[in-house]
Amino acid sequence: MGKIIAEALGGELDVVLVHKLGAPGNPELAVGAVSEKGAVFTNANARALGVSREYIDREAEKQLQVLKERRERYTPDRGPIRPEGRTVIVVDDGVATGSTMVAALRTLREADPDRLIVAIAVAPADTVKDLREEADTVICLEVPHPFVAVGQAFVEFDPVTDDEAIAVLQSTWGET
Repeated sequence: MGKIIAEALGGELDVVLVHKLGAPGNPELAVGAVSEKGAVFTNANARALGVSREYIDREAEKQLQVLKERRERYTPDRGPIRPEGRTVIVVDDGVATGSTMVAALRTLREADPDRLIVAIAVAPADTVKDLREEADTVICLEVPHPFVAVGQAFVEFDPVTDDEAIAVLQSTWGET
């Protein structure tokens, strides 16, 4: 989706790397997220479940290592594109709790973009509301009631593999 939007707008494609922090005993439930720069964001789930700071720190350190490895694989010959003074559109197929998107937006906001836009296919209404506090503009194509999962909005919802993401990035940069 990001490649299609970048091409349509004549923009550049890059990735901002963040990783969900899963709940103890339930790794699919986000209690927060960590950015590749090490910034940790926790959400209401962490507070409601009483997740300890020690757990968050351990989980963040583990996921930070994954992000460092991904950066090396995704952009081995260059660093991330600098967002300063630019319009940045953060694209995702959808968000549930919004933890990883908030972590991405806060990481990018620190780099002083001119505008920060979220473009997502699907999200619950309360998450869209939360994202509007972080981004200058939020575009969400579908806000289902009730929201069950991001995949409910898609006929096919296969995960994008690291190899697929790398291939898309390389094709955009003219590397083969």
